[in-house]
Amino acid sequence: MELVTGLAAMQARARELERNGKRIGLVPTMGYLHQGHLSLVHLLRPHCHQLWLSIFVNPAQFGPSEDLARYPRDLERDLDLCRAAGVDGVLVPRASEVYPADFATWVVPGPAADRYCGAMRPGHFRGVLSIVLRLFMWTRCRCAAFGAKDAQQLWLIRRMVKDFNLEVELMEGPTLREADGLAMSSRNVYLDVEERREALTLHQALEVGKAAVAAGLPLKEALCAMSKHLAVHPKLQLEYLHITDWESLDSLVGVGGDPAWAGSAGDMDEAGREMALLVAARVGRTRLIDNMRVVRGPLAQSPDPATSSTLQG
Repeated sequence: MELVTGLAAMQARARELERNGKRIGLVPTMGYLHQGHLSLVHLLRPHCHQLWLSIFVNPAQFGPSEDLARYPRDLERDLDLCRAAGVDGVLVPRASEVYPADFATWVVPGPAADRYCGAMRPGHFRGVLSIVLRLFMWTRCRCAAFGAKDAQQLWLIRRMVKDFNLEVELMEGPTLREADGLAMSSRNVYLDVEERREALTLHQALEVGKAAVAAGLPLKEALCAMSKHLAVHPKLQLEYLHITDWESLDSLVGVGGDPAWAGSAGDMDEAGREMALLVAARVGRTRLIDNMRVVRGPLAQSPDPATSSTLQG
């Protein structure tokens, strides 16, 4: 397995592989790998000749009070996992090269980046899209894999690829979960035993909402059911909870994460439409996100009009 730290060296190696007719695939990560990351390696493997994985804790996507300094890191462990998974090469760029003192050019995402996580973490998606675009350029990859757990990030990367006409095929890996249902995340290591029990509430609430949306119940009723499930866990601090149209990422109904984006179902609340349930919350010092996608079932009338009343954020 190759290990490259210099950007010029990576570009030279990528050009050499291209000259030899090799299709390069990329799994971008911030390291501290888990089975969710490795599942993306296995997903991408049949679609490329050379499979590369990048490890870079990107400071541009962290806010001033976030966990950049304590984000978990273990490069040797990560490299061992990559070797075992059959990764051909790993790019571990130096921060001083990625962001030299005179760096000044960024990818500015559209308004969908200002909602949900973007409302809670200003500038986050500018940092995400800027590093992803540059990783595509440095590795000259023609396919790349991302996990479904970071739903808004996945949506925005797809939009960037479309808007810039990038010749990169995007592949989506499903959200991998622990046996208890908690979505795999490098940040799960922060949770103590009690906090982990609280964190399971996110997945449970999404299951409740998914069942309601699939059954065609009013979206406000589905949101209310999820909110009630979360409300019985006072140690969980909800940041936002939304039911969105997956095609546009518009909020159909929700609370938090910039309430200006919380709309009414309108013409988008129709059977057969794919929707995404998005949630973010803090458990202790740890910020967790989760989501589920669901196809809207045939619309049904709520048996209890009171449950469809306006929700308070």
